[in-house]
Parts: sequence; structure tokens; C-alpha cells
Amino acid sequence: MGSMARVKAPEVSTGNVVRDSPMGLVPETVDQIARLNGTIWEQGVRPAILEVMRLRNARTVNCVFCKSVRYDVAKNDGLTEDRVAQIRDGHQDSSLPEEEKAALAFADVYLKDPKSMTPALWARLRKHFTDRQIAIMAIGLGTFNAASRCAVSLGGMPEDNLPVMEISVPQ
Repeated sequence: MGSMARVKAPEVSTGNVVRDSPMGLVPETVDQIARLNGTIWEQGVRPAILEVMRLRNARTVNCVFCKSVRYDVAKNDGLTEDRVAQIRDGHQDSSLPEEEKAALAFADVYLKDPKSMTPALWARLRKHFTDRQIAIMAIGLGTFNAASRCAVSLGGMPEDNLPVMEISVPQ
């Protein structure tokens, strides 16, 4: 691990970065978060959309591990590293598809000031997503944000840049 853990990590190593961090002290919770995360990806929002939102959250929270992960389903849905590189401040002026720009605008408002949702943003979202999809996106952001904030605040996760790694959606 790169950073000094503020809470002691489990004594037994599993080889899993999350389970070997302080979050692993409560494996039942980690299991539930992983299940919820896995379920989100099966609810009818394109995986590439969820992934750009998850990565925007990772950059906002500065979770090094989360920033390095790419879910296989998003890559299979066409998400490329070129598009990932555009998930930054100023993404509205990027060449990302409008659907992804709307999702990122939603993520920014959700992560920074949820009550600042404007009628214009709602209209923009509804051009691309159903109300159910928007709700799934919000639940996804809440899940991604809770897990990454917990990992970063407890410490013990890598602090240095990690290579990009593709993983499968948790089952």
C-alpha cells in the first residue's frame, strides 16, 4: 500500500487491494458494497455512461485506485482511454458524446452541490435518459462516492499512480 493507513488494515492479506485496506476490517460491509455495485451495472444504463460517472467521481475524490480501474463491461461498451482522458474539468468542451457530457454534468452537480440541479440540466438529462435511468445513475454515484471516500479517508490505499487495470464487475 502507498499511503499510511489511519486505521490499521487486516492482518491477513487476501491479495485484494480493497479487502487488504482498512475497509477489509468489515468484510460483511465490503461484500454488500460490492454486491450493490455489481447490481447497479445491470439496471439498464449503458456501462460506458456509468464508467465515465464513476471515473469522474474517482477524480473528484482523488481515489488513486478507483482512477486506475476500468470495468470490462464499459470497455466492451466502447469506452476508450481517449474518452477517459477527457473526463476532466472542461469536459463540456471535449469531443465526448453529448450523452456522456450530460452524465458528467449530472455527476458534477451530484458530487458538489446536489440542490443546484437546474431545469436546464434536467431537460438535458431527459434528452438521453429515462427517469429510471437517472435514478440508477444517482444511486450509482452514491455508491461509487461512498466507497471511494471511505477508502481515501481511512488511508492505506495506494497514493501513487497505478497502471490502468481492467477488472470485471463484481458479482
